Amino acid sequence: MADLEPVTLQDPSSSLRASYVPGAGMICTSLADNSIEYVGQRRGLQAYVSDGKTMGIPILYPWANRLSANEYRVADTEVTVIPGTHGVRADAHGAPIHGVLAASPDWQVTERTDNALVAQLDWDSDQARLATFPFPHRLTVTVTLEDRALTVATAVAPTRDSSVPLCYGYHPYLTIPGVPRQDWQLHTPTMRHLPVDDRGLPTGEAQPWPGGTMRLGSTELDDGFDDVSTGAVFTLSGGPHRIEVAFEQGYGAAQLFAPAGDSVVGIEPMTAPTDALRHGNYKMAAPGSPETATFSISVV
Repeated sequence: MADLEPVTLQDPSSSLRASYVPGAGMICTSLADNSIEYVGQRRGLQAYVSDGKTMGIPILYPWANRLSANEYRVADTEVTVIPGTHGVRADAHGAPIHGVLAASPDWQVTERTDNALVAQLDWDSDQARLATFPFPHRLTVTVTLEDRALTVATAVAPTRDSSVPLCYGYHPYLTIPGVPRQDWQLHTPTMRHLPVDDRGLPTGEAQPWPGGTMRLGSTELDDGFDDVSTGAVFTLSGGPHRIEVAFEQGYGAAQLFAPAGDSVVGIEPMTAPTDALRHGNYKMAAPGSPETATFSISVV
């Protein structure tokens, strides 16, 4: 049975706190200033553990969002993933979605202080994970809460002689408490828009995205992007509240998600666009050269 005991981090310079549950996929379940919560709770932690219904800030690994088929190829390695086996989940159209680590109990905490947490997961010791992503490596997540910012650094270190495709991401569900959704302001940087079809998969087209600020109103979003610059900042604000998501390094793609029926916006850092594992447009972590990607969420 999964250990759902949270680890709470305290910002030494403010009243901001963050809670993580390493035993449920190393998910962040709260980012709060006193009683003011800034991450969406949606259906809650238990639904995430039992049904993979996302909430908080989950990691999407080893691929973010959807694959367009149940097969992919990396160099000479051909892989078949089967929804319902080895942790693979499917969306409403049957597409494999969000990787295989939802609520995984296998994370091991290696370091903990009042405002920092380090957890690791070994990918070379689990045959089920290797069946879906046969690239042995060690995954390390380091989170730090300081100066009103939660910083998340994710390192991928190959443990054998094969490189590891980098197609993962995170799904921060952010919310502005006490302000109606229609009055939220969303600011995005200049990047490239990747339109999707009715299954949520990229069409292959690309369009310039000038960025700027928009009032959310009744807008629904589930849109992909690439050409996101290092250091790019996305902002969600309303009333006295402002949340900034900075793609500090390693995240050249993004997904924006704003469902009509829920007062959350997902500003998702991704190391590669949706379906990259099928199309090869990703970077690799080479043996002896770990790759680290970092993003931060600041509450201003």
